[in-house]
Amino acid sequence: MPTDAVQKSAPVAVVLICHQDDESGAYLQILRHRQQGRRVVFACFTRGVMGDLDETRRNTESIDVLRRLGVEASDIVFAGSLLGIDDQALVDNLPMAAAWLREWLASLGPLEVIYTLAWEGGHPDHDALHVISARVCHELGVLDKLRQYPLYNSYQRPWQFFRALYPLPANGPVERIRIPWPLRIRFLGFSFLYPSQLKSWLGILPFFILHYVFRGTAQLQAVSLERITERPHEGELYYEKRGFSTWGYMQRRVSEYLASGPEVIAQPSLHTQQ
Repeated sequence: MPTDAVQKSAPVAVVLICHQDDESGAYLQILRHRQQGRRVVFACFTRGVMGDLDETRRNTESIDVLRRLGVEASDIVFAGSLLGIDDQALVDNLPMAAAWLREWLASLGPLEVIYTLAWEGGHPDHDALHVISARVCHELGVLDKLRQYPLYNSYQRPWQFFRALYPLPANGPVERIRIPWPLRIRFLGFSFLYPSQLKSWLGILPFFILHYVFRGTAQLQAVSLERITERPHEGELYYEKRGFSTWGYMQRRVSEYLASGPEVIAQPSLHTQQ
């Protein structure tokens, strides 16, 4: 049987992110799947930049890290570039992004597991991706294969402080996977491979270090449709503290999307990179 036919028939692991460094919360899962010989496919749902800024540098950084984890370059798709979705704009493009995701997932063949960003009020793009991941997977009958992983949130944190890699209790039982010390060091080293995001990483890296030293685990939780109609957690959300969006606006846009029917798009092509 031809190699490409074998790949099409073998179950794949899918990783969905919003920005070209969000994969930092799923390093262990990506590496383990590749070590087990499983194909890992990857899609990023915003350009990671705004307006006339060029996303090429961010794309290149993410490709470099993913290649180090064993992901094939041909299995990395920058859907945000294909669809023209800017950073912080995913919630305003839910039907289009969901239609692309539905078509793409259906084209992959058998799905082993799908990873998406957690419903946690950290970044509006992250929560928007969680919403379309949950609905599309429900429509395709694979919601039981969808797992969420946290990046950051401000649950029980004052001012603009946040928690890194902390799963919200309201999202349900947590599967914790121990990360061996050599991999903890390796994964922390990846933080320096996103030079275009140096300012952001200087802010979050200390919290990643604390997590890897004192906990040293990767966290996963199941996903439910009911949860995405609820406020991620009590108190002010991190994206509200930063002035990126408000819960009221997010709730309105999500409600409009959930009340609409599935959209069908034929363009842009799933396989055409810009």
